[in-house]
Amino acid sequence: MAPYKNPIPTVDCIIELPGERVVLIRRKNPPLGWALPGGFVDEGERLDLAARREAKEETGLDVELEEQFFTYSDPSRDPRKHTLSTVYIGRATGEPVGSDDAAEARAFPVDALPRELCFDHGTILADYLTYKRTGQRRKL
Repeated sequence: MAPYKNPIPTVDCIIELPGERVVLIRRKNPPLGWALPGGFVDEGERLDLAARREAKEETGLDVELEEQFFTYSDPSRDPRKHTLSTVYIGRATGEPVGSDDAAEARAFPVDALPRELCFDHGTILADYLTYKRTGQRRKL
């Protein structure tokens, strides 16, 4: 009998900075490219605390979480394994500095985001921009 395999819980954070900018990181490890700050939830850790920890580790920013946005669970969202990502929207001040798993962290104007994003982060950011513009969230 094959062992039961569960999806892995992760978090991602859309960090808003003044000037209608959001923070993205350039990943140090595969899959390479630009992504939202985030990562795996540690055993015994709350999702919101994991989002704040990952944001701090990868960008150096202290993030004030505003809301839980959506949970993305498409089994193909991460080429490495099946993950579930709970996405938060937060605010910070200052300029990001890449560290930990991030080779670089940068604030991008929302109308000038990189085209090629890792995982399903292009979808997440498109959903976020629709939400900010219309107030409507992704439908289940």
